[in-house]
Amino acid sequence: MLYAGYLYVDAFYSYFHLGTFAVGFDSLEFALRSLRLVTLPVFATLAGLVLIPYTPDLLALLGVPERRVRAVREYGHTLARLHPFLVVGGVVLMALWQPLRGLNWLAPLCVAVGLLLGQTSAATTRSPRRRAWERAVSLVVAGVFLMWVVALVAVDLGRRDARRASHRLVSRVAVVVLSTERLSLTGPGVVDENLGEGLRYRYRYSGLRLLVERDHRYYVLPLGWRKDRDATFVIEDDDTVRVELRPGVRPHGASPRG
Repeated sequence: MLYAGYLYVDAFYSYFHLGTFAVGFDSLEFALRSLRLVTLPVFATLAGLVLIPYTPDLLALLGVPERRVRAVREYGHTLARLHPFLVVGGVVLMALWQPLRGLNWLAPLCVAVGLLLGQTSAATTRSPRRRAWERAVSLVVAGVFLMWVVALVAVDLGRRDARRASHRLVSRVAVVVLSTERLSLTGPGVVDENLGEGLRYRYRYSGLRLLVERDHRYYVLPLGWRKDRDATFVIEDDDTVRVELRPGVRPHGASPRG
């Protein structure tokens, strides 16, 4: 969980030019962020994978004719015996890494599933019995490829969530910075106001949105922020600065709560 959470957080914040450890996340936050990967489709897929070996028994309990149950069992045995082709298919997909783009995780997944199928009784009935160390190596390699799958999915999800957040900045918490001195806060959508002499906080900056807050540091973005062009501002809350947090703009059609 820590590994997946770290990769997700790193991918998300690196999109906004921030280092994960510079911001100050800890291991508990990495573990909590890893839950972002645990979605309904993931649960459904895992449940399906667990139930696959028991499919013939389930069909028998449901009253499916024995002839069809045997056919399903034979299909499963045939698939298990063809596990080398699944491994080769994964290697071929690795050669097509660039065209796959967001589906790169399919390559190591095919290899891992092929190696795991090769350990089933259906796959070994017609081949010489493998020695213990050979089975151990296959399981270790399959585990490494599964970790690679998790890494690829976590990084891809972090980047997609970051892109989505950058496109919806207007709905994030609005930040107004009041300062005793003029600050170098410039960017698309930033409004710089001089409130006049006689006020402690003479300069006001609005048109900012909160990305994250850690240890009295506010990481903010201008409303028109673009990854390839604009900076992420770090505002430290001290005696010369006052930071006000206000509601962002609600999406059209959203109704207030509370």
